[in-house]
Amino acid sequence: MAALTPLLLLVFGYLLGSIPAGYLAGRWLEGIDIRQHGSGSTGATNVLRVVGKGPALAVFLVDVLKGTAAVLLAKLLLAGSAAGTTASWSTDSWVVAAGLAALAGHIWPLWLGWRGGKAVATALGMLLGLAWPVGLACFGVFLTVLSLSRIVSLSSVVAAAALPVLMLAWFRDQGLGLRWPYLVLALLTSALVIWRHRSNLGRLLEGSEPRLGEARPPN
Repeated sequence: MAALTPLLLLVFGYLLGSIPAGYLAGRWLEGIDIRQHGSGSTGATNVLRVVGKGPALAVFLVDVLKGTAAVLLAKLLLAGSAAGTTASWSTDSWVVAAGLAALAGHIWPLWLGWRGGKAVATALGMLLGLAWPVGLACFGVFLTVLSLSRIVSLSSVVAAAALPVLMLAWFRDQGLGLRWPYLVLALLTSALVIWRHRSNLGRLLEGSEPRLGEARPPN
């Protein structure tokens, strides 16, 4: 492994994560800076409210793919076909770091003055690349809470809180032993997503957080 490969993967992961799909959708389709509308986020939920369903779906898919691509490329270059099964602690750590770099790029994009989205879709993509059963389980938690509450922020926070538990359950089920880089990633991702939803949590406590299909109250 070339000495610079891990560092280049971190830079690439960040740049990939910082692709501003939501911002571009608002700019190209409506001629607006979406950060000045709705929740101010560049994520798919705000695109749904401000621009529409089709663009929101496209943004969601792009944001998911950013996280998946960063992780899969790191696996390919660092461990080849053996990644995810016999990967060393060092390889695991760099793969996880590439995924976290993509998250950082999405939340703090260089191109938008460090103001991006809340990282839910990119985190899902990262998990699908690292451990797809865990990613699907988190998405299942998200969809279950969303079907009951119709509140995207609540669904995101509950899924994020469940992530470390689901990751530990996956370790036990697969008999992989405790892979600390993956557990650290689960904890950091959970903390990041919940922290990015801190204003939503305040509105949830006040009972003013909008449900799907409802207009968001002015800031």
